[in-house]
Amino acid sequence: MPHPLDTLDWPIFTERLLLRRAASDDLDATWAYRRLPETYEWVTAATETYDDYRERFLDEERLADLLIIELDGTVIGDLTLQVQDAWAQKEVADQAKSVQGELGWTLDPAYGGKGYATEAVRALIDISFKSLGLRRLHADCFYDNESSWRLMERVGMRREQHTVRDSLHRTRGWLDGLSYALLAEEWPAHE
Repeated sequence: MPHPLDTLDWPIFTERLLLRRAASDDLDATWAYRRLPETYEWVTAATETYDDYRERFLDEERLADLLIIELDGTVIGDLTLQVQDAWAQKEVADQAKSVQGELGWTLDPAYGGKGYATEAVRALIDISFKSLGLRRLHADCFYDNESSWRLMERVGMRREQHTVRDSLHRTRGWLDGLSYALLAEEWPAHE
């Protein structure tokens, strides 16, 4: 079965950015910012060596969910969209297949504070609802990762859950976690 992102015409342009499917050639460009301490601190699965990163990056399943953010031909970050099934009772489970998505993002810190992440995530939300027909999007982060949850709020996502010390960080121990979400019918209000 093709990945939902395969159904779209790439690249997609925003006001300042180009979004495109990731390719194996993006390995070095993404490694350049993902290995930085300020990025490494918050990514879900950090890799310490280039060889480990290469193995993880080139995983076909992971690569299928990955989009690249370019600014004037330079890779400045990446986005993920994992299309998922919603929880449902058995009798209606077929109606809950591939109806929601989990969003993720990583931006090169050198390009932070200029609205690029906000612009890219808004474009991905638009793609998810309008082109892919998803009904709900969600994203999670550590409470301590303020730039991430502030981004979720800027793009109009709603904080649905604040959990207490349920999320294990690789160096900081047990931290609070946050979950945000947005429904398709809520999105037009944020355009």
